Amino acid sequence: MSERPNGLTYAQAGVDIDAGNALVDAIKPLAKATRRPGADAALGGFGALFDLKAAGFEDPLLVSTTDGVGTKLKIAIDTGMHDTVGIDLVAMCVNDLLAQGAEPLMFLDYFATGKLDVDSARRVVGGIAEGCKQAGAALVGGETAEMPGMYGDGDYDLAGFSIGAVERGAVLPRLDEQKAGDVLIGLGSSGPHSNGYSLVRRVVERSGLAWDAPAPFAEGQTLAQALMAPTRIYIKSVLPLIKAGLVKGGAHITGGGLIENPPRAIAEGLAPRFDWNAWPLPPVFAWLQEIGGVEDHELRRTFNCGIGFVLIVAADQAEPVLAALLNAGEDAFVCGELVKA
Repeated sequence: MSERPNGLTYAQAGVDIDAGNALVDAIKPLAKATRRPGADAALGGFGALFDLKAAGFEDPLLVSTTDGVGTKLKIAIDTGMHDTVGIDLVAMCVNDLLAQGAEPLMFLDYFATGKLDVDSARRVVGGIAEGCKQAGAALVGGETAEMPGMYGDGDYDLAGFSIGAVERGAVLPRLDEQKAGDVLIGLGSSGPHSNGYSLVRRVVERSGLAWDAPAPFAEGQTLAQALMAPTRIYIKSVLPLIKAGLVKGGAHITGGGLIENPPRAIAEGLAPRFDWNAWPLPPVFAWLQEIGGVEDHELRRTFNCGIGFVLIVAADQAEPVLAALLNAGEDAFVCGELVKA
């Protein structure tokens, strides 16, 4: 090939291939730590293989989900708190798998930025690896895109992709088994999780508080620390109950809150009736409501209001299900029932 004087390089155009390679080297041990039966979580190939037989499945259906973290990322970027948004990313995907009765198997991520900062990217992927360990999923790959001109200085975006499996006869929801009188069990959230943060940021702006100010609703934490609490991952506590046939349906409470998500897991002709006095509204939501002047209905259709996941169980199974959840470390409680629509 002939030399071309004054020729441009990819680095001069804003893309640093060496930085990308350094990031891959940095995250290889993180991915290796998420190995599970069926996947060795090796990075570097063009695709990832998974052995369903080695994972113990006999007649499985594959389930796939994808999601992001939304504008919660803006708080991470503005404060430099990059260590937990990866947990959020995994949680938003794998909790959706759980609502179908599926066990998470593999996870992949997409990280896009204007100029790659290896340290902050490694911290983000470290959170993704931690989320995968909590979910029992193998981090098998991903994509890092450095795109100058697409993002401002320090900005980045995330997308996650998860694949799970469920035995053919165990898919949720089991609509034909649901009936009026079935019990709704709520699993406590860690805060807003990863939804409603455009409204959260507007409320913070209205409050006049800085991110490093003491949180009015969480003693000993700054406002940013309290609002960056990572999304809970419910796999290890709920999946055994699903496999035992004790769950008729499940709803991951994300965008749309407690108003719009539970009906997606409920049979036609039935509806959820929540007892809104069955659990105390966590202080973070009370503060958001007070400072933002948010009406009850708007709060319930925007945020999880303290419930990150809802299970539908038969009334005579509610007590053992609650006991199992509490024993697994969940804050679980009866929050309502199914009624005729």
